[in-house]
Amino acid sequence: MQNGFLPDVRPFFTEKAYFAFCQSGNLLSKIHAITLSYVRRVILLLQSSSYDLIFIHREATPLGPPILEYVFAKILKKKIIYDFDDAIWLTDKTGESTFIRIIRWRSKVGAICKWSHQISCGNAYLGEYARKFNSNVSIIPTTIDTLLVHLPPKRKSITGKITIGWTGSHSTLKYLQNILPALQSIEKKYPEIDFLIIADEDPKLPLRNQLFLPWRKETEISDLGTMDVGIMPLPDDPWTRGKCGFKALQYMAMAIPAVVSPVGVNRKIIRHGREGYWCETENDWLVYLEDLILHAEKRSEMGKRGRQKVVDHYSVASNADNFLSLFQ
Repeated sequence: MQNGFLPDVRPFFTEKAYFAFCQSGNLLSKIHAITLSYVRRVILLLQSSSYDLIFIHREATPLGPPILEYVFAKILKKKIIYDFDDAIWLTDKTGESTFIRIIRWRSKVGAICKWSHQISCGNAYLGEYARKFNSNVSIIPTTIDTLLVHLPPKRKSITGKITIGWTGSHSTLKYLQNILPALQSIEKKYPEIDFLIIADEDPKLPLRNQLFLPWRKETEISDLGTMDVGIMPLPDDPWTRGKCGFKALQYMAMAIPAVVSPVGVNRKIIRHGREGYWCETENDWLVYLEDLILHAEKRSEMGKRGRQKVVDHYSVASNADNFLSLFQ
Protein backbone atom coordinates (compact mmCIF):
# COMPACT_ATOMS: atom_id res chain seq x y z
CA MET A 1 0.00 0.00 0.00
CA GLN A 2 1.09 3.59 -0.49
CA ASN A 3 3.32 4.91 2.30
CA GLY A 4 2.85 1.64 4.16
CA PHE A 5 4.96 -1.44 4.53
CA LEU A 6 5.61 -4.34 2.24
CA PRO A 7 5.00 -7.64 4.09
CA ASP A 8 7.88 -10.06 3.58
CA VAL A 9 8.94 -8.39 0.29
CA ARG A 10 6.75 -11.27 -0.98
CA PRO A 11 8.07 -14.85 -0.90
CA PHE A 12 11.13 -15.34 -3.10
CA PHE A 13 9.68 -18.61 -4.36
CA THR A 14 6.07 -19.41 -5.06
CA GLU A 15 5.06 -22.64 -3.30
CA LYS A 16 5.32 -24.57 -6.58
CA ALA A 17 8.73 -23.08 -7.36
CA TYR A 18 9.98 -23.78 -3.83
CA PHE A 19 9.22 -27.50 -4.04
CA ALA A 20 10.78 -27.71 -7.50
CA PHE A 21 13.92 -26.10 -6.09
CA CYS A 22 14.07 -28.45 -3.08
CA GLN A 23 13.73 -31.70 -5.00
CA SER A 24 16.95 -33.57 -5.66
CA GLY A 25 18.01 -33.65 -9.28
CA ASN A 26 15.88 -31.93 -11.92
CA LEU A 27 18.45 -29.21 -12.59
CA LEU A 28 16.48 -27.56 -15.41
CA SER A 29 13.41 -27.17 -13.18
CA LYS A 30 15.58 -25.58 -10.48
CA ILE A 31 17.12 -23.13 -12.94
CA HIS A 32 13.68 -22.25 -14.31
CA ALA A 33 12.20 -21.73 -10.81
CA ILE A 34 15.02 -19.57 -9.55
CA THR A 35 15.16 -17.49 -12.75
CA LEU A 36 11.47 -16.68 -12.53
CA SER A 37 11.87 -15.80 -8.88
CA TYR A 38 14.71 -13.38 -9.59
CA VAL A 39 12.56 -11.71 -12.25
CA ARG A 40 9.83 -11.25 -9.63
CA ARG A 41 12.37 -9.65 -7.28
CA VAL A 42 13.53 -7.17 -9.93
CA ILE A 43 9.93 -6.21 -10.66
CA LEU A 44 9.38 -5.73 -6.94
CA LEU A 45 12.45 -3.51 -6.71
CA LEU A 46 11.02 -1.27 -9.42
CA GLN A 47 7.73 -1.03 -7.51
CA SER A 48 9.27 -0.24 -4.13
CA SER A 49 9.45 3.56 -4.43
CA SER A 50 6.01 4.00 -2.84
CA TYR A 51 6.93 2.06 0.31
CA ASP A 52 8.47 3.40 3.50
CA LEU A 53 9.39 0.07 5.09
CA ILE A 54 10.65 -3.16 3.55
CA PHE A 55 10.13 -6.38 5.53
CA ILE A 56 12.67 -9.08 4.64
CA HIS A 57 12.43 -12.62 6.00
CA ARG A 58 15.84 -14.34 5.98
CA GLU A 59 17.07 -12.86 2.68
CA ALA A 60 15.76 -11.14 -0.44
CA THR A 61 17.50 -13.71 -2.65
CA PRO A 62 18.97 -17.10 -1.64
CA LEU A 63 22.12 -16.90 -3.77
CA GLY A 64 24.98 -14.46 -3.96
CA PRO A 65 25.73 -11.23 -2.08
CA PRO A 66 22.98 -9.01 -0.61
CA ILE A 67 22.65 -6.77 -3.65
CA LEU A 68 18.91 -6.12 -3.37
CA GLU A 69 19.17 -5.43 0.35
CA TYR A 70 21.95 -2.92 -0.36
CA VAL A 71 19.86 -1.20 -3.00
CA PHE A 72 16.86 -0.98 -0.67
CA ALA A 73 18.83 0.33 2.31
CA LYS A 74 21.66 2.38 0.84
CA ILE A 75 20.47 3.61 -2.54
CA LEU A 76 16.69 3.86 -2.14
CA LYS A 77 17.08 4.75 1.57
CA LYS A 78 14.29 2.40 2.66
CA LYS A 79 14.00 1.24 6.23
CA ILE A 80 14.51 -2.52 6.37
CA ILE A 81 12.83 -4.66 8.99
CA TYR A 82 14.85 -7.87 8.97
CA ASP A 83 13.47 -11.12 10.37
CA PHE A 84 15.15 -14.51 10.68
CA ASP A 85 14.38 -17.67 12.62
CA ASP A 86 17.41 -19.89 11.99
CA ALA A 87 21.17 -19.54 12.35
CA ILE A 88 21.34 -18.76 8.64
CA TRP A 89 24.90 -17.41 8.83
CA LEU A 90 25.88 -21.05 9.42
CA THR A 91 25.13 -24.35 7.71
CA ASP A 92 24.24 -27.81 8.98
CA LYS A 93 25.68 -29.50 5.89
CA THR A 94 28.94 -31.39 6.35
CA GLY A 95 31.47 -31.44 3.54
CA GLU A 96 29.90 -28.51 1.72
CA SER A 97 31.91 -27.51 -1.36
CA THR A 98 33.69 -24.19 -1.69
CA PHE A 99 31.49 -23.38 -4.68
CA ILE A 100 28.29 -23.79 -2.65
CA ARG A 101 29.70 -21.72 0.20
CA ILE A 102 30.50 -18.93 -2.23
CA ILE A 103 27.12 -18.84 -3.98
CA ARG A 104 25.22 -19.05 -0.68
CA TRP A 105 27.27 -16.10 0.65
CA ARG A 106 26.07 -16.59 4.26
CA SER A 107 28.15 -13.68 5.53
CA LYS A 108 25.48 -11.43 4.04
CA VAL A 109 23.37 -11.99 7.16
CA GLY A 110 25.68 -9.75 9.17
CA ALA A 111 25.64 -7.09 6.47
CA ILE A 112 21.83 -7.06 6.29
CA CYS A 113 21.67 -6.78 10.08
CA LYS A 114 24.00 -3.78 9.91
CA TRP A 115 21.84 -2.00 7.32
CA SER A 116 18.50 -2.73 9.00
CA HIS A 117 16.23 -0.30 10.80
CA GLN A 118 14.83 -3.06 13.06
CA ILE A 119 15.66 -6.74 13.47
CA SER A 120 13.30 -9.45 14.65
CA CYS A 121 14.84 -12.73 15.83
CA GLY A 122 13.06 -15.90 16.86
CA ASN A 123 15.14 -16.55 20.00
CA ALA A 124 17.86 -15.07 22.21
CA TYR A 125 20.66 -17.05 20.52
CA LEU A 126 19.85 -15.43 17.16
CA GLY A 127 19.42 -12.07 18.85
CA GLU A 128 22.90 -12.31 20.37
CA TYR A 129 24.35 -12.71 16.89
CA ALA A 130 22.30 -9.83 15.44
CA ARG A 131 23.40 -7.46 18.22
CA LYS A 132 27.00 -7.77 17.03
CA PHE A 133 25.92 -5.58 14.11
CA ASN A 134 22.89 -3.63 15.31
CA SER A 135 21.40 -2.76 18.70
CA ASN A 136 17.80 -2.50 17.43
CA VAL A 137 16.94 -6.15 17.99
CA SER A 138 13.63 -7.59 19.22
CA ILE A 139 13.08 -11.21 20.24
CA ILE A 140 9.74 -12.33 18.82
CA PRO A 141 9.23 -16.10 19.04
CA THR A 142 7.82 -18.34 16.36
CA THR A 143 4.05 -18.04 16.59
CA ILE A 144 1.16 -20.41 15.97
CA ASP A 145 -2.37 -19.56 14.86
CA THR A 146 -4.34 -21.15 17.70
CA LEU A 147 -7.63 -19.53 16.69
CA LEU A 148 -8.10 -20.63 13.09
CA VAL A 149 -5.47 -23.22 12.16
CA HIS A 150 -3.94 -25.31 14.95
CA LEU A 151 -7.11 -26.59 16.59
CA PRO A 152 -6.83 -29.82 18.61
CA PRO A 153 -9.01 -32.68 17.38
CA LYS A 154 -11.16 -34.76 19.64
CA ARG A 155 -8.69 -37.16 21.24
CA LYS A 156 -8.80 -40.83 20.39
CA SER A 157 -10.04 -43.41 22.85
CA ILE A 158 -7.49 -44.20 25.56
CA THR A 159 -7.70 -47.83 24.46
CA GLY A 160 -6.89 -46.99 20.83
CA LYS A 161 -3.62 -47.55 19.01
CA ILE A 162 -0.81 -45.15 19.99
CA THR A 163 0.89 -43.10 17.28
CA ILE A 164 4.27 -41.46 17.88
CA GLY A 165 4.82 -38.80 15.24
CA TRP A 166 7.36 -36.47 13.69
CA THR A 167 6.89 -33.70 11.12
CA GLY A 168 9.44 -31.69 9.18
CA SER A 169 11.34 -31.29 5.92
CA HIS A 170 13.79 -33.62 4.21
CA SER A 171 16.69 -31.52 5.55
CA THR A 172 15.87 -32.47 9.16
CA LEU A 173 14.97 -36.13 8.62
CA LYS A 174 18.58 -37.01 9.46
CA TYR A 175 17.93 -36.15 13.11
CA LEU A 176 15.65 -39.17 13.41
CA GLN A 177 18.69 -41.41 12.88
CA ASN A 178 20.01 -40.25 16.26
CA ILE A 179 17.15 -41.96 18.11
CA LEU A 180 16.51 -44.87 15.74
CA PRO A 181 17.81 -47.49 18.21
CA ALA A 182 15.40 -46.19 20.84
CA LEU A 183 12.48 -46.28 18.40
CA GLN A 184 13.38 -49.83 17.39
CA SER A 185 13.47 -50.87 21.05
CA ILE A 186 10.06 -49.28 21.62
CA GLU A 187 8.67 -51.07 18.57
CA LYS A 188 10.04 -54.41 19.77
CA LYS A 189 8.47 -53.98 23.22
CA TYR A 190 5.21 -52.44 21.96
CA PRO A 191 4.55 -53.89 18.48
CA GLU A 192 1.16 -52.17 18.32
CA ILE A 193 2.76 -48.69 18.21
CA ASP A 194 2.78 -46.75 14.93
CA PHE A 195 5.51 -44.28 13.95
CA LEU A 196 4.17 -41.53 11.72
CA ILE A 197 6.44 -39.36 9.55
CA ILE A 198 4.96 -36.27 7.84
CA ALA A 199 7.52 -34.84 5.43
CA ASP A 200 8.29 -34.02 1.81
CA GLU A 201 10.35 -37.21 1.52
CA ASP A 202 9.88 -40.74 2.84
CA PRO A 203 12.86 -41.63 5.08
CA LYS A 204 12.09 -45.36 4.81
CA LEU A 205 13.28 -46.01 8.34
CA PRO A 206 13.95 -49.63 9.34
CA LEU A 207 10.77 -49.75 11.43
CA ARG A 208 8.04 -52.28 10.77
CA ASN A 209 5.29 -49.87 11.73
CA GLN A 210 6.49 -46.69 10.03
CA LEU A 211 3.70 -44.74 8.35
CA PHE A 212 4.53 -41.99 5.86
CA LEU A 213 2.28 -39.09 4.87
CA PRO A 214 3.54 -36.58 2.29
CA TRP A 215 3.34 -33.07 3.71
CA ARG A 216 0.48 -31.16 2.16
CA LYS A 217 -0.79 -27.77 3.25
CA GLU A 218 -4.39 -28.90 2.88
CA THR A 219 -4.04 -31.89 5.23
CA GLU A 220 -1.23 -30.81 7.55
CA ILE A 221 -3.44 -30.09 10.57
CA SER A 222 -5.61 -33.18 10.27
CA ASP A 223 -2.47 -35.30 9.80
CA LEU A 224 -0.90 -33.81 12.93
CA GLY A 225 -4.11 -34.56 14.79
CA THR A 226 -3.57 -38.31 14.39
CA MET A 227 -0.51 -38.19 16.69
CA ASP A 228 -0.63 -39.11 20.37
CA VAL A 229 2.98 -38.07 21.05
CA GLY A 230 5.22 -35.74 19.04
CA ILE A 231 9.00 -36.06 18.94
CA MET A 232 11.76 -33.58 18.12
CA PRO A 233 15.27 -35.06 18.36
CA LEU A 234 18.20 -32.70 17.75
CA PRO A 235 21.98 -32.81 18.14
CA ASP A 236 23.45 -29.96 20.19
CA ASP A 237 25.50 -27.78 17.83
CA PRO A 238 25.67 -24.12 16.74
CA TRP A 239 23.12 -24.66 13.96
CA THR A 240 20.46 -26.40 16.05
CA ARG A 241 20.81 -23.87 18.89
CA GLY A 242 19.39 -21.34 16.45
CA LYS A 243 16.19 -23.31 15.86
CA CYS A 244 12.97 -21.77 17.17
CA GLY A 245 11.09 -24.91 18.21
CA PHE A 246 8.39 -24.86 15.56
CA LYS A 247 7.86 -28.63 15.66
CA ALA A 248 7.40 -28.62 19.42
CA LEU A 249 5.05 -25.63 19.23
CA GLN A 250 2.93 -27.35 16.58
CA TYR A 251 2.57 -30.45 18.74
CA MET A 252 1.73 -28.39 21.82
CA ALA A 253 -0.81 -26.25 19.96
CA MET A 254 -2.55 -29.47 18.93
CA ALA A 255 -2.57 -30.62 22.59
CA ILE A 256 0.02 -33.32 21.82
CA PRO A 257 2.74 -33.90 24.45
CA ALA A 258 6.17 -33.14 23.01
CA VAL A 259 9.26 -35.26 23.68
CA VAL A 260 12.30 -33.23 22.64
CA SER A 261 16.03 -32.83 22.84
CA PRO A 262 16.69 -29.97 25.31
CA VAL A 263 18.63 -27.93 22.77
CA GLY A 264 18.41 -24.15 22.51
CA VAL A 265 14.94 -22.68 22.89
CA ASN A 266 13.37 -26.11 23.51
CA ARG A 267 14.41 -25.72 27.14
CA LYS A 268 12.29 -22.59 27.39
CA ILE A 269 9.29 -23.80 25.41
CA ILE A 270 8.89 -27.07 27.31
CA ARG A 271 9.20 -27.62 31.05
CA HIS A 272 10.40 -31.15 31.68
CA GLY A 273 7.52 -33.22 33.03
CA ARG A 274 4.92 -30.49 32.43
CA GLU A 275 4.24 -30.00 28.69
CA GLY A 276 6.45 -32.88 27.67
CA TYR A 277 9.85 -34.40 28.35
CA TRP A 278 13.51 -33.64 27.67
CA CYS A 279 15.63 -36.51 26.33
CA GLU A 280 19.42 -36.38 26.20
CA THR A 281 20.32 -40.09 26.06
CA GLU A 282 18.96 -43.18 24.33
CA ASN A 283 17.68 -44.38 27.69
CA ASP A 284 15.80 -41.09 28.17
CA TRP A 285 13.93 -41.64 24.92
CA LEU A 286 13.05 -45.17 25.99
CA VAL A 287 11.89 -44.19 29.49
CA TYR A 288 9.83 -41.13 28.58
CA LEU A 289 8.22 -42.49 25.42
CA GLU A 290 7.24 -45.61 27.36
CA ASP A 291 5.80 -43.45 30.13
CA LEU A 292 3.53 -41.66 27.66
CA ILE A 293 2.59 -44.91 25.91
CA LEU A 294 1.42 -46.41 29.17
CA HIS A 295 -0.31 -43.39 30.72
CA ALA A 296 -3.12 -41.92 28.64
CA GLU A 297 -4.12 -39.52 31.40
CA LYS A 298 -0.62 -38.07 31.47
CA ARG A 299 -0.68 -37.60 27.70
CA SER A 300 -3.94 -35.72 28.05
CA GLU A 301 -2.78 -33.46 30.89
CA MET A 302 0.55 -32.64 29.25
CA GLY A 303 -1.25 -31.90 26.00
CA LYS A 304 -3.65 -29.48 27.71
CA ARG A 305 -0.81 -27.66 29.47
CA GLY A 306 1.16 -27.44 26.23
CA ARG A 307 -1.82 -26.02 24.35
CA GLN A 308 -2.36 -23.37 27.03
CA LYS A 309 1.30 -22.37 27.03
CA VAL A 310 1.24 -21.81 23.28
CA VAL A 311 -1.97 -19.77 23.54
CA ASP A 312 -0.46 -17.62 26.31
CA HIS A 313 3.07 -17.11 24.96
CA TYR A 314 3.54 -18.40 21.40
CA SER A 315 0.28 -17.66 19.60
CA VAL A 316 -0.28 -15.06 16.89
CA ALA A 317 -2.74 -13.27 19.19
CA SER A 318 -0.33 -13.08 22.15
CA ASN A 319 2.51 -11.68 20.00
CA ALA A 320 0.60 -9.39 17.63
CA ASP A 321 1.45 -6.17 19.48
CA ASN A 322 5.15 -7.06 19.68
CA PHE A 323 5.27 -7.75 15.96
CA LEU A 324 3.36 -4.63 14.96
CA SER A 325 5.63 -2.49 17.12
CA LEU A 326 8.43 -3.19 14.62
CA PHE A 327 6.62 -0.98 12.11
CA GLN A 328 6.07 2.03 14.36
